[in-house]
Amino acid sequence: MSDEDDHPKQTLAHERTDLAEDRTVLANERTFAGWFRTGFAAVAIGLGFQALFLRMEPSWVPRAIATLFVILGMFLFIAAERRACQVLSRLSPHQVKAFNHSRLRLMMIVANIGAASLIAAMWLLPIEPS
Repeated sequence: MSDEDDHPKQTLAHERTDLAEDRTVLANERTFAGWFRTGFAAVAIGLGFQALFLRMEPSWVPRAIATLFVILGMFLFIAAERRACQVLSRLSPHQVKAFNHSRLRLMMIVANIGAASLIAAMWLLPIEPS
């Protein structure tokens, strides 16, 4: 076989590798979104717990449990961002446009500020059961 016969095979192999890398980038973004949704679900469970158990005595117990769930959500936001950035740093997309590291970090920071604000509101604002 000559080099000319191998050239199309090598080109196809490189194209398949490039497409596989692009699929991995997209899978990484879906995984990031899944972790982020799970973080928001943990925050929502915390808020729901706080809302459902307002009359529980002592009154700090539902706040503490809700705070734990919100903190869990915050850790999930951080883990999602770190994991996604680690994967993206090892890959180089070819035909797809990957999320920017700074955009992922901004999403994580905003979500954590929101979650921290919810914790502050739960503990500092007076909540009176109806």
